[in-house]
Amino acid sequence: MNEKVAIVTGSTMGIGLSIAKQLSEDGFKVAVTGLTQESANEIAQTIPNSKGYELHVENKQQVFDVVHQVVTDLGRLDVIVNNAGITKEVTVADMSEAEFNQLWNVNVKGVLFGMQAAAEQFKQQQSKGKIINAASIGAYSVAEKHAGYSATKFAVRSLTQGAAKEFGADNITVNAYCPGYVMTPMMENILNQYAKQNGTTVEEEIARGSQRIALQRPASPQDISNLVSFLASDKADYVTGQAYVVDGGVIYK
Repeated sequence: MNEKVAIVTGSTMGIGLSIAKQLSEDGFKVAVTGLTQESANEIAQTIPNSKGYELHVENKQQVFDVVHQVVTDLGRLDVIVNNAGITKEVTVADMSEAEFNQLWNVNVKGVLFGMQAAAEQFKQQQSKGKIINAASIGAYSVAEKHAGYSATKFAVRSLTQGAAKEFGADNITVNAYCPGYVMTPMMENILNQYAKQNGTTVEEEIARGSQRIALQRPASPQDISNLVSFLASDKADYVTGQAYVVDGGVIYK
């Protein structure tokens, strides 16, 4: 596997960073992407066999350009993990057009453009390829004040299923991972907000959230990257069109 190459979008922190590290351990050369070249380079320096790239996934031309540059730099492409995403806590009634557009542009268009660019490259190489998209348990169940976010993740499920059907004849698999409650910097910020609103501590908020989980704990980013490691491997060659829930037992699909 030493010659295989993977791109992980949004991989300078949280789940994306964990995925990039795991794929490097699995033997991939990894393209780390971030919102600035500096942040991408900084993380790439900590991950063996990796290189950093600036990427704003809502910019289609930039996505295609980065895929081409990765192939130029690292030799080929075998896996793309369309991990980059954002969330907003806002009611349907209060959601502005700008807020919804930002969610849609990053979470949906970013996945679409990544799939298009990767599939084009896989076909040019005449090789099998793996596309792995970031969805969420929000793609199955909508939380209060997260309808806009969930709308984008439902869309990612739809794109994943449709692309799996379209690309299967070219030996390209397309799957998604659907994390639940994961302890990332983004989640820590949310918990801090909840703690201030409720007059509690972050630890109390974690304990309360864990009560809904069968395994009685939030996920670590590594719990998610373990699944992605499988989906990126040859062991998953006959798996496509699936959106796997990784939530410790919250929703059952």
